[in-house]
Amino acid sequence: MKKLIYILCMLPIFAACEDVIEVEVPTDKARLTVDALMRIDTTQPSTNYYAEVKVSVSSNFFETIEPAILEQISITNLASQENIPLFETFLGSGVYQSETTVDFMTSGELILFIQHEGSRYAARTTYVPAVPIEKLDQGDATLFSGEETEIIVAFDDQPNRTDFYLFDFDFNEYLVTEDTFYPGRTFEFSYFYDDDVKEGMTIDVSILGVDRAFYNYMNQIIIQSGGDQGPFQTPSATVRGNILNVTNIEDLSDLDNLASSIDQENFALGYFAVCQTFSKSITIE
Repeated sequence: MKKLIYILCMLPIFAACEDVIEVEVPTDKARLTVDALMRIDTTQPSTNYYAEVKVSVSSNFFETIEPAILEQISITNLASQENIPLFETFLGSGVYQSETTVDFMTSGELILFIQHEGSRYAARTTYVPAVPIEKLDQGDATLFSGEETEIIVAFDDQPNRTDFYLFDFDFNEYLVTEDTFYPGRTFEFSYFYDDDVKEGMTIDVSILGVDRAFYNYMNQIIIQSGGDQGPFQTPSATVRGNILNVTNIEDLSDLDNLASSIDQENFALGYFAVCQTFSKSITIE
């Protein structure tokens, strides 16, 4: 899905003259990339939940991202001390799953633990609530080309707390917002798709509750990518998430106070977050 930023490139063609241009592309050591964004839909009747983590290994610019084969991956609830191991769906998929409960995911602090090629990684998070989408309508306004599609979204912010939200507009398009300017009030805004959105298409829009750290992380990703890149694809520059290298740490219950023991160079990319999610769909007319 293209974003609403257009660059006109004029490429002259010369019949008998070619110049070879060597471009240095950024290189980096291979890094683990972890997609551990877990969406909790509390409107569903089932109390079961399938925790899923996608893990890959990224290397140099333009090279293929390969699924990661892990030695171990698990999630621990520090409140209950319950630990659930995750298992690869099939060999070489890089997708690790386990069946658990909504209560496990939403009650208490959670630690994601990963072991890969002798290194140990961990991230800590807690469940963050959201609010339902109250309005999802198609508007008739446009921006630049006159061919854009306007979607009007509204939700009621909760009073007496500071909230951060992540909107997923489908097609790997994301937007973050905080309630600084609309605390406890209804907030309505327009989002515009480019002309790739056609009549008859169904678009799924979700609102996720996020904390300040994940809000800042996603804001950087969106700025770097122009908004058309998912949160766990390799960004054009390194954006640090909350996946820490804890190879030298034994007790993972207090990661915030163990900065001196964390390997700051051999970090992983990606993020571990558990977010209440509300979704609505709209069919373009």
